[in-house]
Amino acid sequence: MCISGLYIFSIATKSIHITENDVFRAYQPLIFYCSVAAIYWADPRLEVFYMKRILIILAVLLLAAGFAAFAVAGNGNADNDKGPLEKITFIHYKKGFAKPPWAGGGGGSTDASSCYGFLSKGAKWKTTEPYLINPTNTGGISESDFVSAVSLSDAQWDDQVAFDIFGAGSADYTASYNNGNLDGNNTLSFGSIDSAGAIAVTNVWGYFSGPPQTRELVEWDMLLDETDFAWGIGAADKMDLQNIVTHELGHSAGMGDLYESKCNQQTMFGYSTEGETSKRDLADGDITGITKLYS
Repeated sequence: MCISGLYIFSIATKSIHITENDVFRAYQPLIFYCSVAAIYWADPRLEVFYMKRILIILAVLLLAAGFAAFAVAGNGNADNDKGPLEKITFIHYKKGFAKPPWAGGGGGSTDASSCYGFLSKGAKWKTTEPYLINPTNTGGISESDFVSAVSLSDAQWDDQVAFDIFGAGSADYTASYNNGNLDGNNTLSFGSIDSAGAIAVTNVWGYFSGPPQTRELVEWDMLLDETDFAWGIGAADKMDLQNIVTHELGHSAGMGDLYESKCNQQTMFGYSTEGETSKRDLADGDITGITKLYS
């Protein structure tokens, strides 16, 4: 019976995903009692009622071990269930336009001392990936200034946590927004946005609906509107590249928009305008939020 039980249990554990330690812990009592049974079996003085008791104990242990193995496997499957791969789209508007219907955030706080929100509680980067910058623009911003501004923007977020959220950014004149479709590349480029008053749009792909520990970001794409807005770096009458990109990279890192007036000094506040540079530097709520997300 011991041999049969061990064989059946081994087949069961191979068909489900549990760790070697879990298997050892489950096998250990069964092996022990099988050894005891073998010793008693070899002793001709062993009385029948002792053997019956041992067989009953072995049967109970085998059943319990099986349930334990499946329980462990069940928990493991729950942890691995990320849910569907989804896309969240953020549109950054100029001040004066209506509050978007999705305004708010998931799993965060918007009190006066700590303004922050998340795309989804626990949804963050678990691997560091590079991104591509297409420097093509009609505003006369040079490639070096463009790349430098973006690098300063991503450093605002990276410097707050031990994990490197963003990998290296590099110029690539073939990089495109690709309508925000999933293509394995994180990109930043200029273009045209149909929505009136939209300064920028960022799409973030990830797993947002599974258990929080399984949620993960996998790609982002950012588009800056140069059809309706003029762009520059530090120009009072233009959209400031570093200001807007710092906000948009907040979404890429897992942060949501804020629309409460008491949060209007935060980088993740949902509106901007020409000449604004306050979003270049993270405020207390932004820092609290990104630190909490990546802690």
